[in-house]
Amino acid sequence: MRQKLAPGYWSIIFTVALAQPVAAVSGDSSQKREDSYPRRPIRLIVALPAGGPTDLIARTVAPGFGKALGQQIVIDNRPGSGGLVGADTVAKATPDGYTLLFGAVSYTAIFPAIYPKLPYDPLRDFAPISLVTKIPNVLVINPAKLPAKDVKEFIALAKAAPGRFSYGTSGAGTSLHLAMEMLKKQTGIDVVHVPYKGGGPAATADLVAGEIQVMFDNVSLAQINNIRSGRVRALGVTTAKRNLQLPEVPTMIEAGVPDYEVTSWYGVFAPSRVPEPLLAKLNRALVSTLNSQEVSELMMKQGAEPSPTTREELAAFQKAEVAKWGKVVKDAGIKLD
Repeated sequence: MRQKLAPGYWSIIFTVALAQPVAAVSGDSSQKREDSYPRRPIRLIVALPAGGPTDLIARTVAPGFGKALGQQIVIDNRPGSGGLVGADTVAKATPDGYTLLFGAVSYTAIFPAIYPKLPYDPLRDFAPISLVTKIPNVLVINPAKLPAKDVKEFIALAKAAPGRFSYGTSGAGTSLHLAMEMLKKQTGIDVVHVPYKGGGPAATADLVAGEIQVMFDNVSLAQINNIRSGRVRALGVTTAKRNLQLPEVPTMIEAGVPDYEVTSWYGVFAPSRVPEPLLAKLNRALVSTLNSQEVSELMMKQGAEPSPTTREELAAFQKAEVAKWGKVVKDAGIKLD
């Protein structure tokens, strides 16, 4: 005797049968989208001015990155508010993979703790692609205006004249700003903050001219040349180990500031809703670029060691940095409108 099928049985079978080709079509569509991407140049937004360390490293990486993708990477400088303007532009961009952010530690990790009404959330609104590099900072002075031979002498001079010396940064809330705020808190010195719209050109030029007397700056080719020419004097690097480009310069810990360690870093991010296959393709292209001998050598000359990662590694690192800098900002009592 044949078993009578329950009502709705054929409806279930029909639905399951239809689902199989739909999934296959979806997979094929996703694969086609990855295979055809990119079909036009990609815009890489640098949220700080042209000519600074962030911009120079982005321009070092961009040609090889574009070659690996088969399309040109166009650098688009969008400075303003220490990087906030450019970062917000990417956070709100169409998530099609054609607008990327060359992210610095400031606007992808520090700003949430500083700006109470930040227009974007770095962890929610950006999709990590890969870390690019970790860069030490270096404490530099104008020796004609601040005659210190080492960190201890600088601290002594600053303590003897509270508020007399000024330091420049690439903007309020940047890692260079917080590096000095950390030093102020640990040593009790009082130096005046002068924020610039972007690092390299303006702040460094004023340091050489004596308009400001001291600053933390990225270990960049321009700053290395200033140090070696004697226009500025390097007192200490902010990493746990000495820098290969400045082996004669002690670390801040060696110079007498216990547990002092600060590292700037850069990574590439996309808007958060970019499809996963495109993000994976971007990661493969960027990692292969950073691993290439040509790009590696060019970056090393600028004091930057390539640090390619998986997307997951950058996500975990960024999350840890947000927590770390949040504590630094809270301890220093820094708040911006």
